[in-house]
Amino acid sequence: MGLDVYVGPLARYYAGDWENVAERAARERVAAPPRRKTRDKKESERQRQAVLTWRTTLHASLGDNAPGPLEWEESFDAPYFTGRPGWDGFGALVLWAAYVEHPTMRPPAVLPEDKWDNDPALVRSNAEGFRSRYSHLVRNVELWLPVSFTFTFEGEDVARRRVVVGSSTTLAQQLADLNAATWKVDDREVAIWGRRHPDDKAPLELHARYAFAVMSDLARKAVEHRLPLKLDF
Repeated sequence: MGLDVYVGPLARYYAGDWENVAERAARERVAAPPRRKTRDKKESERQRQAVLTWRTTLHASLGDNAPGPLEWEESFDAPYFTGRPGWDGFGALVLWAAYVEHPTMRPPAVLPEDKWDNDPALVRSNAEGFRSRYSHLVRNVELWLPVSFTFTFEGEDVARRRVVVGSSTTLAQQLADLNAATWKVDDREVAIWGRRHPDDKAPLELHARYAFAVMSDLARKAVEHRLPLKLDF
């Protein structure tokens, strides 16, 4: 199963009115125009209202922890952006961050074939009481909202699935901090990293660099356009 990342209105995401990287590439190979889902106006408005109601309920559930108003564009005409770090890339990036904050531990040379969420450094980063510098990356977050807050929390998404929620603003900052703590490269070099997906057996760091390029670009767009960022799998 692949892993895509979507930045855009949640109403558009749940309506299926968007293309992932593979779908867009397939369309472009045959020079077809961008896919535009035929919308029923009443159904589109119903979907949008469902997202707005969810947003209001989510805000109320946070109580005194609410980071101010939860507001962003939910028009179907708002832009959206996608990327595909893949599970191998995203997993490598998560592990890279975990090992950076546990420097006495040696990271694996390649991403483990079994479940990497049981990795010892990642377990330490998620241990109760540990203040991770990369919490919005290592704590199994699936949805980042375009609002500034430092904590992560578990709640229901629009589809009533239990997910961990974070802040795209904090994610963007933590990704920048990760670069400053390790690679120390500029945006031009990061863009080069994102041009080619590494081979399956490539070193962990190469996969982490590729996913870093994808995630940092999308986190930047989420902040710039004030739009949610969501994993899609």
